[in-house]
Amino acid sequence: MTTHTPTDPQTPAPPLTETDTRVLLRLRRIEGQVRGLQRMIEEGRDCHDILTQLSGVRSALDAAGEQILEQYAGGCRARPGEAVTPQDVVRAVKLLRR
Repeated sequence: MTTHTPTDPQTPAPPLTETDTRVLLRLRRIEGQVRGLQRMIEEGRDCHDILTQLSGVRSALDAAGEQILEQYAGGCRARPGEAVTPQDVVRAVKLLRR
């Protein structure tokens, strides 16, 4: 996942990597699942069905987080070109587990 911290709104974002694109597609699917959850609640659907859908959303978010973590561990950093240390990976895992 590319890291982009715009300091100037006119600065174009860097091109997306293949992994960025996969993560974005996954997040869009999750967004649809969350909207489905909202509809289910509005429609008064069965709690079992709602909890099943909620479990699916949580699993999908976990999978997206794992993809991002894998890319981070492979060298994706706020400061490109710096080596990723074991401490960096531990910090990323802790952020993911919060």
